[in-house]
Amino acid sequence: MVHRTRRPRDPLLPEQGREAELSGIDPREAVRLQRALAPRVERVAPAGFAPRTATGLDVAYATGTDTDTGSNTVVAAAVTVDLATGAEVGAATAVGEATFPYQTGLFAFRELPTLLLALGRLAEPPELLVADGHGVAHPRRFGLASHLGVVTGLPAIGVAKTPLGRFDPPGPGRGATSPLVLDGEEVGVALRTRAGVKPVFVSVGHRIDLASACRYVLALANCFRLPETTRLADRRCREVLRGLEIEP
Repeated sequence: MVHRTRRPRDPLLPEQGREAELSGIDPREAVRLQRALAPRVERVAPAGFAPRTATGLDVAYATGTDTDTGSNTVVAAAVTVDLATGAEVGAATAVGEATFPYQTGLFAFRELPTLLLALGRLAEPPELLVADGHGVAHPRRFGLASHLGVVTGLPAIGVAKTPLGRFDPPGPGRGATSPLVLDGEEVGVALRTRAGVKPVFVSVGHRIDLASACRYVLALANCFRLPETTRLADRRCREVLRGLEIEP
């Protein structure tokens, strides 16, 4: 069952078809927006939440980034898999221009506009978003996964490859966790998805609790360190870049 949140028009959130406005602000305004939206993150799942599918999101950039403006071609992919089987059941891509400066903690403003375009092209609406990035494990508790969740109203999980914060290594077995701490607050966990392989960093994005987020990530990472949703989305992005004859 798909759970959605319907809200009246909100000046802090983009209307459908106006995703490009997210990249039209400067970094100071972007920080202000993150702080304004962070309190809207819900750290519990909707009642009866039992998704049958999960949709992974990733982007790939073309080489030749303009270091002065941070402008370059970006491809976004949204790939939906069946949680029970791991089979791909839907996918969509979009090509855009990342005009927002490359700045730590503000990646959402480079990537979100094109990611939202890809999400909007899926034949079936997503039930659970899995972002290649952080959720509340972020200096302002509003990373890419949280931004995606609040904008769409969908449950979202952040799964990052590198931490923002400190952690002790979790136990060596699959499923072991240790707290991820930022500014004295536990904001997520280091999760071992494969025995003896370095962990990923899981945090709440929106409308989900941390224990459930870890459970879904483990279900999606049966064979590899990263969730299959992330791997498939990354592959789809790179295929599109090659089709455009742009080297990723």
